[in-house]
Amino acid sequence: MARKFAELESKMTPASLARSDAIYRQLLAELPLAELRRARGLSQKTLAGVLHVDQASISKMERRTDMYISTLRSHIEAMGGELEIVARFPDGTVKITNFNGIESSEQAIV
Repeated sequence: MARKFAELESKMTPASLARSDAIYRQLLAELPLAELRRARGLSQKTLAGVLHVDQASISKMERRTDMYISTLRSHIEAMGGELEIVARFPDGTVKITNFNGIESSEQAIV
């Protein structure tokens, strides 16, 4: 017999709930583009309309393992996000800024 998740969750210890929540947050933080789009509640057709391309282009882009940063930025911005490129080293992280695009450069000058 199927049980509701809320029923199972209510029987979990605080430590188990904390571990489950940590795993959930990690899974949300690491998503392929297609899953990110679905998590944002967008269809390929809707995203294609925002980007002024056809749905097949969105499907193709979501399956790519290599693409231009500008293409990825457009895709992320069409979903309402902002792309940041970060390099992680043992002694810290650095935000890479040379990929900010023309609009960002123009805004910085004003």
